[in-house]
Amino acid sequence: MEKIIKKFIDYLLLEKKYSKHTVLAYQKDIESFGLFISKEFETDDFLEVNYNLIRSWIVYLSDNGIENTSINRKISSLKSFYKFLLKTKQIEQSPLSKHKALKSPKKVQIPFSQKELDSVLNLLQFPDGFEGVRDKLIIDLFYSTGIRRSELINLKVQNIDLYSKTIKVIGKRNKERIIPMLENLITQIEKYNIERQRLNEIIDGEYFFLMLKGVKLNDSFVYKIINHYFSNVSEKVKKSPHVLRHTFATHLLNNGADINSVKELLGHSSLAATQVYTHSSLEQLKKIYQNAHPRNKK
Repeated sequence: MEKIIKKFIDYLLLEKKYSKHTVLAYQKDIESFGLFISKEFETDDFLEVNYNLIRSWIVYLSDNGIENTSINRKISSLKSFYKFLLKTKQIEQSPLSKHKALKSPKKVQIPFSQKELDSVLNLLQFPDGFEGVRDKLIIDLFYSTGIRRSELINLKVQNIDLYSKTIKVIGKRNKERIIPMLENLITQIEKYNIERQRLNEIIDGEYFFLMLKGVKLNDSFVYKIINHYFSNVSEKVKKSPHVLRHTFATHLLNNGADINSVKELLGHSSLAATQVYTHSSLEQLKKIYQNAHPRNKK
């Protein structure tokens, strides 16, 4: 069991170029299924698994209060695993070939309002020195570029070009994209660079954003920054880097940006991924429609 999982993990990391965070999630899901069939059916042979075993796991997860959205994610991991076994000719047919995802309610992601953004970036008092300058830049960079949390954490010094006013972002599957920067962002980057050079020690010097001790940021630290500052101005339940990315896309669309351009800025591989942000722009779309349609002219 362990050897098969390891080969799959190596495939995801080396060939598919998935992030370590994503691969770890896949690994946990597959190991969880492995433990289930071992305990309930006394087998550890993934190659002999049929859909009845998988369906039993789905029922078990549901009975234990796991939401359909989470179950679908776990089954998606398992589906990728069996596609790999099919690709490497270890099985002749995937036990999940005819599986249909469970229905789950679509959660509406609520973006921050323009007022909330202005309150954080223009009215909120940030601490003096390196940490305050860095925190404000992180928030503004999320909102100004729409980059992902992992992309911000792994942003390299060499990827920021103040001369051309662009940053090079390494996204999912190591896909590169160039994002333009606004003037106010460039000013903040220059301030941050000055504070960064004053650090007592720099260990992870290739990375642009650093902790006070000179090491690169981590996921939970970045989440805490966003949650901390927005808790002062917003009563929204979710206050995270992803909400800022969602806000970036929504505000662009609300102000007339072309959805294909937003797709490129976000680094989406398909337009369908970008369209999830359009629901928030429905009210704006209604206004444009009402004002523009000839039948509504008085």
